[in-house]
Amino acid sequence: MAEVAKIFSAELEGIHAKLIDVEVDINVGLHAFNIVGLADKALSEAKERVNSALKNSGLKPPNRENRKITVNLAPADIKKTGSQYDLAIALGYLLASKQIKEFNSVDKIFIGELSLDGGLRPVFGSLNIAEMAESKKIEYLFLPEGNVKEASVIKNLKVIPIKNILEIIEILEGRKSALPAITSFSSNCGKYEIDLADIRGQENGKRALVISASGGHNLLMSGPPGSGKSMLAKALVSILPPMNLEESIEATKIYSVAGLTKEGIISVRPFRSPHHTASGVSIIGGGQIPKPGEISLAHRGVLFLDEIPEFRKDVLESLRQPLEDGRVFVSRARGALEFPARFSLIAAMNPCPCGFYNDPDKDCRCTANEIFRYQKKISGPLLDRIDLQIFVPRVKTSDLMESDSIPKMSSAELRNLVIKTRKRQKERFEKLGVKIFTNSEMSSKLASAVVYLDEEGEKFLKSALEKSFISGRGFYRILKVARTIADLEDSEKVLASHLKEAFQYRLKD
Repeated sequence: MAEVAKIFSAELEGIHAKLIDVEVDINVGLHAFNIVGLADKALSEAKERVNSALKNSGLKPPNRENRKITVNLAPADIKKTGSQYDLAIALGYLLASKQIKEFNSVDKIFIGELSLDGGLRPVFGSLNIAEMAESKKIEYLFLPEGNVKEASVIKNLKVIPIKNILEIIEILEGRKSALPAITSFSSNCGKYEIDLADIRGQENGKRALVISASGGHNLLMSGPPGSGKSMLAKALVSILPPMNLEESIEATKIYSVAGLTKEGIISVRPFRSPHHTASGVSIIGGGQIPKPGEISLAHRGVLFLDEIPEFRKDVLESLRQPLEDGRVFVSRARGALEFPARFSLIAAMNPCPCGFYNDPDKDCRCTANEIFRYQKKISGPLLDRIDLQIFVPRVKTSDLMESDSIPKMSSAELRNLVIKTRKRQKERFEKLGVKIFTNSEMSSKLASAVVYLDEEGEKFLKSALEKSFISGRGFYRILKVARTIADLEDSEKVLASHLKEAFQYRLKD
């Protein structure tokens, strides 16, 4: 009579995990070891890893069996990829061949790649699998020690770290107690090289950075070479607030799927700065096995595009939907996957190819046609999605040589202001029952509801809109920025002065 064992493992689809049944059947027949259920090459090679791992652990491996062994991964219509099934396949075989005692497998998930000596190597997506296990009320998750830090952040789930195949057998047979790992979450602001107090001049740029950090707004800086655009962008990380647990889990799930988690959960806001030669797939995400791109890796953080006109036109235009929705859909033959992409876009550019258009001290060498073609690389629809658009002039020599004794607000002081402002926003949204964190995430309906204009503010807004062409999207983005400026000044009402400042950030030449 055939012996069938059933073990639970998991498959990743985008950033979400799905429960997979690993069924092992041992039947009479000539020796064969087959894995069925749409397995890829890495999974098909699990046969050799399982054989060697069991043999070197002193157990009877499948290749010593003169019987037919079939491993079925169900549901069969989901393509299975990766090496995380090794542990489940090995345990399923040991259970089916009665080399270990029977145990309750209904409340357990097993993931891990086997080394040839029976040890366990870390796998991708352990946090995603842990979250899925919690949602399905599964009690235990057995996984390699290298995945414990990120997976054990999930509450209501017992995450059991395993060193090798022999250790897990001892635990399942009751000869060793299973000690769940516990990880406490602590966020931090990370290390930064540039303090805003060290940047000479550029007070307008610093003000725009504070507004951007406070409300999660997009920012475009235009100016001549060497004016400090890149330095300002890199200094932004020094004033970003620490992440809360929910934001950290969101970011870590993306990094875990991409195989970029090395020290457990992501506790510092991401700052991604891809080169302008980057391909569309690397920026947006995708591939034969779809993986998150730079915009998703920047989730809840910053995506910095230096020399933005040098990026490919199609790459820039593909940013339009993620900037609006905070997510990106990657459609492939296998189906459509959704990746989160709620980031702040910080972009820098020169006003023309030579960089000195409108410079008061140095003549521009570009023709009108060259300037037009260069600036046209940033399309109107993309520009319309950028809340703050500023010109960063060259710093005067007198500013560069000013004394260090002149007191300026440090990044730590400005960060405290940003934290206070974001806290104000979060409390407002919680009262309204809306699950968002910053003003930039507001819908147009919500923006209208939380922007309380005084009489002078309404009068200014009507006058400004009559004299300038502002799209519907631009109008609501002005309201969102004005709301952030009001929050920075601890004002419940949005005053005319807040609207005027927000409006001037839309008037790019």
